[in-house]
Amino acid sequence: MQRRFSDYFLISLKGLAMGAADAVPGVSGGTIAFISGIYEELISTISGINLNLLKKLRKEGFKSFWQALNGNFLIALLLGIIVSFVSFMRLAKYLIEYHPVLIWSFFFGLIIASIYFVGKQITKWSPATIAALIIGTIVAYYITLIPSSASNESPLFLFIAGAIAICAMILPGISGSFILVILGAYKTLSDALHDFDFRRIAIFAAGALVGLLSFSHLLKWLFKHYHNLTLALLTGFIFGSLNKVWPWKLTETVMEKSSGKIMPFSDISELGNLTLYQQQIADFESYKVVSEKSILAVRYSELNNQIDSQWLMAIALMLVGFLTIFILERLGKKSQ
Repeated sequence: MQRRFSDYFLISLKGLAMGAADAVPGVSGGTIAFISGIYEELISTISGINLNLLKKLRKEGFKSFWQALNGNFLIALLLGIIVSFVSFMRLAKYLIEYHPVLIWSFFFGLIIASIYFVGKQITKWSPATIAALIIGTIVAYYITLIPSSASNESPLFLFIAGAIAICAMILPGISGSFILVILGAYKTLSDALHDFDFRRIAIFAAGALVGLLSFSHLLKWLFKHYHNLTLALLTGFIFGSLNKVWPWKLTETVMEKSSGKIMPFSDISELGNLTLYQQQIADFESYKVVSEKSILAVRYSELNNQIDSQWLMAIALMLVGFLTIFILERLGKKSQ
């Protein structure tokens, strides 16, 4: 495939969007890749990384190896993902702490649009594809209900977390960052990135590389042999993930980080949301959410001393997120 510099620049921009999405627990970079038209090329390229490439390098030289690797595509995409993920993870932390309703509203609209664009690529509906859609929805919804784990910083755990999270990151609808939250590795990784702890970053990256190379082969095979079923399953994943990014949440239980004790949030505050309580005391480290549930904006306001639920701005940002997917999809068509 002959590409110009502008094409690779566009791929890097898509990488930026993927990295930003993967930095937020609840949003999938795989969804962005799918909508922007590079998903199947990405999976095919990753699954093509094997020992045969090294043989080609030895026998035919670097140019032949680089073309077989689809190296220009990978470099352009990874550059965007890495720059965005590292930088946006810090920004995402601030937005989630101080403007949670607004940031989740934007991503809720983004995911709503993603359901439409992924689902419309299913060329033939059957009982099997409907079943796959339902199963995908149930699995993703169940994942959003799994309580978060305590933080773990052992090297083996971080390696395994990297392998598992990267599989989620390339699946539309399943958030790699949220998997890290469930495993208890999100803060460990964000701290490592913040402190430039290259040892922990390298361990996580090694696990991610192993998981990525393994899982991509399965995805490539599924797209080749069960294209519509795979698309239906992925559409279900995206639909089921909506519960995680719903803007208005009631915090049910929390964990005290110093002791590891899990307790009802009502024992700590009269408010109904941990983030609002943390804003009041200017401390976002002492407690972490273990379980929460989605509620209506009106109920959110009632449970938090009649606080402004920001529903009008939230709807506006949902529309912005929705339109963002239309723009990415249009860019994806232009680059194909």
